[in-house]
Amino acid sequence: MTFTDFKIELHGGSGAEVTTTCPQCSSKRKNSKAKCLSVNTEKGVWICHHCDWRGTLKAGEEQTGRKIYARPVWTDAPPSDSVSAWFSQRGITQETVIAESIIRKVVYMPQLEDEVSCIAFPYRKHGVVVNVKYRALKDKAFRQEAGAEKIFFRQDRIAREQVVIVEGEIDALSIVQVGIDSVISVPDGAPAPTSKNYTSKFTYLDQEPDPFDGVEKIVLAVDSDEPGQVLQRELGRRLGTDRCYFVTWPKDCKDANDVLLQHDASTLRTCIANAKPFPVQDVVHVCDLTESMFERYLHGVARGISTGWENVNAHYTIQPGQLTVVTGIPGHGKSEWLDALMLNLATLHGWRVAVCSPENSPVELHCEKLVEKIVGLPFRVGPSARMSPGSLDEALTWLDEHWTFIMPEDALTIQGVLDRAQILVRRLGIRALVIDPFNEFDHTRQRGETETEYIGMTLSAIKRWARKWQVHVWLVAHPQKLSRREDGTYPIPTPWDINGSANFRNKADNCLTVWRNEALDGDPIQLHVQKIRFKHVGLIGVVELLWDRRTGRYSEMAPVES
Repeated sequence: MTFTDFKIELHGGSGAEVTTTCPQCSSKRKNSKAKCLSVNTEKGVWICHHCDWRGTLKAGEEQTGRKIYARPVWTDAPPSDSVSAWFSQRGITQETVIAESIIRKVVYMPQLEDEVSCIAFPYRKHGVVVNVKYRALKDKAFRQEAGAEKIFFRQDRIAREQVVIVEGEIDALSIVQVGIDSVISVPDGAPAPTSKNYTSKFTYLDQEPDPFDGVEKIVLAVDSDEPGQVLQRELGRRLGTDRCYFVTWPKDCKDANDVLLQHDASTLRTCIANAKPFPVQDVVHVCDLTESMFERYLHGVARGISTGWENVNAHYTIQPGQLTVVTGIPGHGKSEWLDALMLNLATLHGWRVAVCSPENSPVELHCEKLVEKIVGLPFRVGPSARMSPGSLDEALTWLDEHWTFIMPEDALTIQGVLDRAQILVRRLGIRALVIDPFNEFDHTRQRGETETEYIGMTLSAIKRWARKWQVHVWLVAHPQKLSRREDGTYPIPTPWDINGSANFRNKADNCLTVWRNEALDGDPIQLHVQKIRFKHVGLIGVVELLWDRRTGRYSEMAPVES
């Protein structure tokens, strides 16, 4: 096959790298002659920097959904006078620019729909340039190499003793300028405060091996504005507040470059040296509470986030860092309802979810149930309409962005799940963890340790983990065997009925029971909220939801007309 077969016109261009117009998007744009398509004639590959259309002569157009990293073409060169002058205005010397291999390059910028002169920042990993970030010299426009790996700027400079993380390349170079070499920058800036899904903003943390493995101290020197504070909190949560410190800039400065320009190198070094540790877990100083106490005084205590069902919200909302114990008769739908709740949290709030559910094995079977809830149609052939292949593909793509399964191949222990979930917090930013059910795990006890003592210590470990990483944990625990009542139904179990120990009720922040009347098929399921530790989260009571057996979806009951 040739490039002409894909309507790619090289217009006589020669050499390995040729830029040309894109047959997919150029004709639809105002500047239809802008050369936004990069073609490598030697490798037979192409990629559009505007619409992301890509492919190879060997395999054809690349199908969406494939994870592939493009490798940019990079040649070190001295910086141009215009680049040196641009950095000089920001307090950064030519020597620093040369040392960082920053050059001028003319590239296509999607925001400007034109090829313009740009500053090119090389992103190196193990000495190899794996990505390049471009910043227009005359306009505030940015882009990175399409399809390239997301990593930190200056990632190879991370030192074991300490690393400073900033929000942009200019801030990183400002700190380098004052003699601190172990400084890196996030590649995409800070997330918007209103954004509910941070997944795409933190993909650079999902690396193997972990670039922060063994790093003892992490100084977060991000911008002082609201997006910067969101970035600071999320990096602290994912990287571990026990080793993270935060920088406070002078009141007239927003970031490191501001300090360098408005004060001096000594002040910038002092700001980094005086970074304060994140509050120590379980140690609270009253002076740290002043702002939050006045916020509570003026506006009250915020409730947890919505479950997706208004009638459930009246009794139970979701607070990060808590433990909810869920029980119920086997077959009454504990796992089904939790799956629906997790999907609601992902849809409404952008939460990333991790689930360890040995009873829902194999994983493919669990996926069937989930995509039915997402699409609202059955997965398998049956008497009613079935989801289309296209709907299935869309549902799986969405699910991959929000849901991760934990399925250990070795001994299944609670601590093993927590260890794996900790990695997912750092790499993916999970907010929800489901452990379903407790009795499926290995609960080998120490010699002389009673079952009650073991369960108490295990639940305490889960709660400590949830608070440290600000992840809400749901733990499913089966009740002991109950006797049927005269009408053939089982009584509604309480947390006291959970097999093993009363600690399930005592230790949990919230206790829920899922129950349905097996004698009346089609009746609503009942969610019994039987314990709420903090009143701003909810209150004890009973909620009814309708369950659609065909799709696994739950819905609120229509109000009864008077």
